[in-house]
Amino acid sequence: MKKKYLARKILILVVSLFLVATMTFFLMQAAPGDPFMQEQAVPEEIMKSMYAHYGLDQPWYIQYVKYLKGLITWDLGPSFKYEGRTVNDIIREGFPVSLILGLEAICIALFSGIILGTIAAVRRSRWQDHLAMIIAVIGISVPNFIMATFLQYLFAMKLDLFPVARWGGFAHTVLPALSLAALPTAFIARLTRANMVEVLEQDYVQTARSKGLSTIQVVLKHVLKNSLLPVVTYIGPLASAILTGSFIVEKIFGIPGLGGWFVTSITNRDYTVIMGVTVFYSAILMLSVFMVDLLYTLLDPRIQMTKSKAIVE
Repeated sequence: MKKKYLARKILILVVSLFLVATMTFFLMQAAPGDPFMQEQAVPEEIMKSMYAHYGLDQPWYIQYVKYLKGLITWDLGPSFKYEGRTVNDIIREGFPVSLILGLEAICIALFSGIILGTIAAVRRSRWQDHLAMIIAVIGISVPNFIMATFLQYLFAMKLDLFPVARWGGFAHTVLPALSLAALPTAFIARLTRANMVEVLEQDYVQTARSKGLSTIQVVLKHVLKNSLLPVVTYIGPLASAILTGSFIVEKIFGIPGLGGWFVTSITNRDYTVIMGVTVFYSAILMLSVFMVDLLYTLLDPRIQMTKSKAIVE
């Protein structure tokens, strides 16, 4: 059953990536204009030569087949706007920066959200609970680009604790990572609190307390693991939120990550970069969800058993 479950998940992953790649291609085909429409005073012969060079003069089905072949061999083609640069080069250059920023934001969100949610649950209906939930509401309500601007103004311009923008050492990552982590921190805090409040009322927790264990011991040994299963499920969407949110935040802080390249490619109608980065991000996000599903079944094998019975039936 384990092999069937794994094979089913891999098949869903492959089909999902194929659908994303196909939808991205046809959306680009349907979009008005082309990558060279902003060129000024270019003779018609040169424009035709440029279309022929990049294969844009061919029928859509031929372009589609070449596009799929490129995805299979991971040859995403040249950029239409950056001469001598391929989409692979852009991803190879920009993604490590976005990955560092994203991992830092995920660590901040998990650490801060779990701590806030735990404090709120243990001190339920007290000022600590109210304060933690106020912080969570602020994190959910304020968009990350507003949060980024506020952090720049307060900690960079007024207090001069961190650089305003650009990419360098660790200090340059703090403000953008906090901007990206604000929303997921709030969700994780609320998830942790809601589930921990429910677990704290279980009989085995009351038994552990009656044995003389302190609150910290009860939380660490009996409550935390059972309360974090929904948080583990949220890690996949968390990666999605941080990676997609990084587009705007990277632009605000002048970070040379993949998000900045993506925004610029949309402005320039650089089709190959748009399609390549979209499929690349989709693959990363689907792989993260796939890994979370596997991790979830390890933490709670009953899920796999239930799904396996459903498949058999």
